[in-house]
Amino acid sequence: MTSITERLAILGCGTMGEAIVSGLLRAGQVAPERVTVTVRRQSVGARLHERHGVTATTNNLAACHGADVVLLALKPQRLPKIVADPTIRGALAGKLVISIAAGVTLQQLSAWLPESALIRAMPNTPCLIGEGMTVLARGPAVADPAVALAQRIFETVGACIELEDKHLDAVTGLGGSGPAFVYVMLESIADGGVMMGLPRAVALQIAAQVFQGAARMVLQTGLHPAALKDQVTTPAGCTIAGLLTMEDGRIRSVLARTIQEATRVAQGLGDDSKSER
Repeated sequence: MTSITERLAILGCGTMGEAIVSGLLRAGQVAPERVTVTVRRQSVGARLHERHGVTATTNNLAACHGADVVLLALKPQRLPKIVADPTIRGALAGKLVISIAAGVTLQQLSAWLPESALIRAMPNTPCLIGEGMTVLARGPAVADPAVALAQRIFETVGACIELEDKHLDAVTGLGGSGPAFVYVMLESIADGGVMMGLPRAVALQIAAQVFQGAARMVLQTGLHPAALKDQVTTPAGCTIAGLLTMEDGRIRSVLARTIQEATRVAQGLGDDSKSER
């Protein structure tokens, strides 16, 4: 695969921004000298330059001027203040702009940046280890090559698919917040192992491998989770006993409602009336 030749700027390069930089460099998709990141403190920029060899600056406008593709990794509360600046808007005109700000819709982005090609993206924290899940939504008139470029960027940190913008808040609730919910479930079944006599470290190792193995079974076999569950569930066995206990606790509805509530909150994250003042 050929390297990305476009000059890339990442505005607000925090944890997720650095994960994307690391993925791109690790995959050999971009040369460090073609990446500029912006930060709020010079000391942070110095560390990023030392770690990755990229250019780091506190000047958002200069970074936008020098880039072909700009990734907005700003928090949703800060995003309007930055992109509504007429000078930033002018620097981004005619360029591909990718926003990972949760809850900020393409309609909002289009109002702030009417002359930019816009893509909304929702990655999650497993991008930090190359196991992320990112969903893209393209703005009006964004051509396939621009989407393909965005996919190449995010595929360096995990899987990437495209959906319509109307689904992105649900993606935020499921994919963005989902790892936190999984950690709670993982910790809980490890607690059960500890209760039954396993050392804590061993219980956590087993629980984590169980989650990883089960998830890969779904992805690699293409079978429905219910079918895979039935493969483990023998008559009068310990698995069905545990499953019935889970059903007694209404675990299905609790987990489904968890995603529903996270999505509801995600829908309000892009409310620019709550932006930093």
